[in-house]
Amino acid sequence: MHRTGKKNSPFFKVIVNDKRRSAASGRFLEELGYYNPIKKEKSLNKERISYWLKQGAQASGTMHNMLVEAGLIDAKKIAKHKKKKVEAEKK
Repeated sequence: MHRTGKKNSPFFKVIVNDKRRSAASGRFLEELGYYNPIKKEKSLNKERISYWLKQGAQASGTMHNMLVEAGLIDAKKIAKHKKKKVEAEKK
């Protein structure tokens, strides 16, 4: 996902990127849709996403959860929250 939009108004492009490039660089292989968290709307090109997944592309944790919600992947969601270190607090 590539963040665009103004300050305090996020807008994300769903992209395919080579692991050697940064998503923030603006250079990516293909744009597959968008996600607007403010208006809770998203658009995904399901055919191209399934093509790239068959080619070996790996989705990030957040994108994986979005694909599970959309029904493109038949898997469980990934927990993205950080777990507390209970043992560190006891010491």
